[in-house]
Amino acid sequence: MENGHGHPAVRHLRYLPPVGAAYGVEVLSFAALRETDPDRRRTRLQRPDFHVLALITGGSGAHEADFHHHELHEGSVVWIRPGTVHRWSDVERLEGPLILFQPGFLPDPALETRGVAAPTCWRLPPEALRLAAPAADHLGHEHRAAVRRPHLASSAVLSHLLAALLLRVLPPASAPPTPGTSVSRQSEVFRAYRAAVEDHFRHRHRVADYARALGYDVRTLTRATRAATGHGAKTFLDQRILLEAKRLLAHGGLPAGTCAHRLGFPDAGNFTTFFRRQTGLAPTAWAAALHQRP
Repeated sequence: MENGHGHPAVRHLRYLPPVGAAYGVEVLSFAALRETDPDRRRTRLQRPDFHVLALITGGSGAHEADFHHHELHEGSVVWIRPGTVHRWSDVERLEGPLILFQPGFLPDPALETRGVAAPTCWRLPPEALRLAAPAADHLGHEHRAAVRRPHLASSAVLSHLLAALLLRVLPPASAPPTPGTSVSRQSEVFRAYRAAVEDHFRHRHRVADYARALGYDVRTLTRATRAATGHGAKTFLDQRILLEAKRLLAHGGLPAGTCAHRLGFPDAGNFTTFFRRQTGLAPTAWAAALHQRP
């Protein structure tokens, strides 16, 4: 399926839990995904408004997310965050759980933003996988029990079991800070900044404007953002704008002038200058190179 510009259409997916199982989380498997998707819609571009966490316990396959291709093997972890444009390009031989959950479902908001600047996919060492797989199984058993016997359902239990699984699979550098520390305070500042960027990046391009709106100074936002992502606040903002620009160019086939308008640039020239500074290519050249890839 293509859009009117001849580019692959992106399906926007809303979180729709099974009837009688509206707990904010759903646990299935790659086998169930294949069984319920005979038309292979999973191989087409999609953009969910919810999180998807996958743990590969066997087999091999491939996944694509926001212009990055990932080979999947036993021990691979995939965390697709809301708004990510992705597709399961090859999951015919994969085994393991798929957990779908809504934003805000985790008991600790800091956990939801851990590793936000990290790749969508990473791989666990064997000893970590041996501990993560039972954690995923426990969550799956609890979810199935909640569906079969609603009187046993507990969103709090499901939420904390999901948190335990995330803590087990996240890379060591992404382990959440201890509550009450200065690092935890920086995490709160970054969460506020990230949320504001997500809401306003289409028309607000200066870190100073976010600092003013949030009641912090620019240095505070920069320190908090660097602690969370390894980059300063300006780089984080620019990268978010750039990602959306790439999505518009790649999946919408929009001209530079339309992209400029949608992303709050005064004109196509300013947008092109920004894009070239970030990528080394003009928008049209970048899009042409992308669509020439095999």
